[in-house]
Amino acid sequence: MPDLFALAMPWWEFILRAVVVYAVVLGMVRLSGKRALGQVTPFDVLLIVLLGNAVQNALLGTDTSLAGGLLLAATLILLNYGVGWITARSRRMERLIEGEPVVIARNGKLFDSVLRRELVSRADFDVAMRQQSCIGVEEVELALLETNGHITIIPKRKDE
Repeated sequence: MPDLFALAMPWWEFILRAVVVYAVVLGMVRLSGKRALGQVTPFDVLLIVLLGNAVQNALLGTDTSLAGGLLLAATLILLNYGVGWITARSRRMERLIEGEPVVIARNGKLFDSVLRRELVSRADFDVAMRQQSCIGVEEVELALLETNGHITIIPKRKDE
């Protein structure tokens, strides 16, 4: 019981480890593309669980104390809050961290190279079209892959 709050390393090392792991994992997730963030599949759930397990030792080192875990949790929550605060106040930081929407179709023409680059399948695009009652790509005025991974379809006006 006395080891419950005894830290195996200095308190500041927990914070440093959390900051480094948070920044590196955020960078890796950002580089993985919008598609990885937009649709949660069983493979994505598996990746999240394994990623959490993979970084656990980098965060905790040899510490297994309650205090160490709580300090790490508080640090990660504060980091996440800080990133949200910064991106809400700086368009430049928002673009850097969250990215920008990408045009994947315009005026009835689908950009296959953009779909491949962004790791979006044609089937996913077709689902988004059906959700907007578009039967074919020729009915699409504009299609965007949003920063959260969702596809927004703006259909052509019926009078065109």
